[in-house]
Amino acid sequence: DFGRSSELAFVVEPSDDIAVQEQPLILYCQVEGIQPITITWRKNGAMIVDSENAFMLANGSLYVSRFQRVRGDGSSDEGEYDCMAQNHYGLLVSRKAKIQAATMSDFHIHPQNAVVEEGGVARFQCQIHGLPEPVILWHKNSMPVNTDNERYTLLPKGVLQITGLRAEDSGIFHCVATNIANVKFSREARLTVSGSHSTVYKDPMILVGPENLTLTVHQTAVLECIATGNPRPIVSWSRLDGRPIGVEGIQVLGTGNLMISDLTVQHSGIYVCAANKPGTRVRRTAQGSLVVQAPAEFVQHPQSISRPVGTTAIFTCVAQGEPPPQITWLRNGQILETSDHIKLKNNNSTLSIYGINQADEAIYQCLAENSAGSTQASARLTVLWADGLPSPPQGVRAETVSATTIQVSWEKPLQNTKEIIGYVLHIRKAADPVEMEYQEAVSKSTFQQLVTDLEPSTSYSFYIKAYTSRGASKASEVTVVSTLGEVPAMPSLFIKVINSTTVQATWEPSIKLGQHEGFKLYYRKVHLSQYTGPVLLASNVTAYNITHLDASVVYEVKLLAYNQHGDGNSTVRFVSLRETVERTVLNPPCDCMKDEQNNKTSTTGIIIGIHIGVTCIIFCILFLMFGYRGRLLMCKNVQEQLSTPQIPRSQRSATGLVLNGATRRDRDDRDLNGKQLDMNELERLFPASPSQEQQEKGITSAHSLSASHDETQISTLPLDEFSIIEEQPDPLPKTPHGSSPAALAPDHSPANEG
Repeated sequence: DFGRSSELAFVVEPSDDIAVQEQPLILYCQVEGIQPITITWRKNGAMIVDSENAFMLANGSLYVSRFQRVRGDGSSDEGEYDCMAQNHYGLLVSRKAKIQAATMSDFHIHPQNAVVEEGGVARFQCQIHGLPEPVILWHKNSMPVNTDNERYTLLPKGVLQITGLRAEDSGIFHCVATNIANVKFSREARLTVSGSHSTVYKDPMILVGPENLTLTVHQTAVLECIATGNPRPIVSWSRLDGRPIGVEGIQVLGTGNLMISDLTVQHSGIYVCAANKPGTRVRRTAQGSLVVQAPAEFVQHPQSISRPVGTTAIFTCVAQGEPPPQITWLRNGQILETSDHIKLKNNNSTLSIYGINQADEAIYQCLAENSAGSTQASARLTVLWADGLPSPPQGVRAETVSATTIQVSWEKPLQNTKEIIGYVLHIRKAADPVEMEYQEAVSKSTFQQLVTDLEPSTSYSFYIKAYTSRGASKASEVTVVSTLGEVPAMPSLFIKVINSTTVQATWEPSIKLGQHEGFKLYYRKVHLSQYTGPVLLASNVTAYNITHLDASVVYEVKLLAYNQHGDGNSTVRFVSLRETVERTVLNPPCDCMKDEQNNKTSTTGIIIGIHIGVTCIIFCILFLMFGYRGRLLMCKNVQEQLSTPQIPRSQRSATGLVLNGATRRDRDDRDLNGKQLDMNELERLFPASPSQEQQEKGITSAHSLSASHDETQISTLPLDEFSIIEEQPDPLPKTPHGSSPAALAPDHSPANEG
């Protein structure tokens, strides 16, 4: 690689300019690089031949002695100029410089007479076109307007604003436009200030709002906004997108004009001017758009590279600008034509050259251009070639082995074979671009390669290169061969029983099978050798119903896909319809109306049970409130240990009253006797002496009461687990404090025995 200073490059390029009629013009061009270097100039793409009017200076610049916008022969010196530099390594083209003639038109807007009351706002405007943009100044009564007066505001586009008018502001105004081409004067206009300052209320009103502007970065934008009203409105600015305007480079001219200096692309947007009545929300608005363009500039330049013959060279050129620039590539000053081995990608940002050879050695340029300007960058490709490299491999042949395999063979080169360290086989689908090529390395003693994992019925191209430590040989001749066709893969088959005589065969979509024309379906009874079929089905069919089957036998179903190369492997499934018939007999259809009625009955029973339970709880609470000595339907673990022995079942009174858990015979007897407890019966069942405490009331539970419990637990249990027993007094030892001889004992018998 050569250093940057040795490469051909521009130090100074021609720039855009505005020329004055009949005046000389110089376009500069300075180049560095390895001599000798030849410089030539072009205008609008045509070579410029030295003449009396235009010729090249010794430093390479172009000198135009008398610039003419239009010559006698109809030609013009206006146009796009570029310079070209060439040396032994290639040719370079500069950016295009746009040359225009300085001009100035007549005024197309002149100031108009105005009569404004005192304290109001006056505005004069004159407008003229020219190159370069004319500078406009204002005169009052033939004297330049005093710009030190804060009430006088001069805007760049030829606008004069006068606020807070006074009687001395009356006079005759005109504007003067000046540029390098000419000086012109507008017509005169009279300003008359009438009456005194009015105190009548006036809604805010915007006389002139901002206009749409398109400018270039680093220029200055002035957005005009002049408003009237009584009281005088307050002018404010905002962006329509809600983003802040910022403060850097922002200035207010006069009473409400917005000036933005040193424009950037971020300043683009829609700006809103608002005239607000002080102290209220009354406002009027106007808006204008600002578009800021940026000339093309490079984010990434292409870099000069050196590559051996047969390899790939890649140049990258990334540019930005507003609007986004277009990228064009040149090769030695000429538009680069793409081909099989020269490709442009990523919106022309990437240039790839495949299989480079000596003819590709050149200077490659990237030109980026938009409406705001253009720029260029260059890089050189050096192709490395060493003497004594092998000649191309000979006799390349390719033979088809199968639908996915091809065998490639070759013979060693005819010359310079001693330094060969290996071969590289280049493989590509014949229909693919060059960049889709891939390689397989082979040892120097191998002269054939089996290429696998190829696609069926596809053409492939092959060529060979021999490699040494100093580089590669030229490519061998290219050979093209196609793989064999392939039968489709096995489809995935599923069988679904529809009824006692019909089954449905389904399979996966055809995209998973490869190339095929359709399906063949066979079926038979397993004890027979003859198939029914084939049933030919189209490639887009994925289901088929097999009908009129015998439910008493087992069937075999077979499916395969086929194409022009033959039938693929089949998928086999077995199916029996006997179980379907048996399920139909054993499981007749349900009586849905009957089940629904049973569900309703069960629901009704649950509701009635809940009501009964609630009634019983209320009944218990009433007994507790009136102090009765029996507690119904509750279970209580008493802290102190019960010492009274259990009464044997044989000694229990036959007159014992069973409230819950009684047998059906007992319940029937109670129903006949009109089972109701009155107060006397309860007192007889639960006798107590006057001195006995309320805590000695008895409740016998069907569950054992644990005397070891340290805390009392009260729980609500199902009614069927409780019974109330009248105990017969036995000759027991007297209890202390004159307690009743009646005993409290847990009942360990089943609840339904009472």
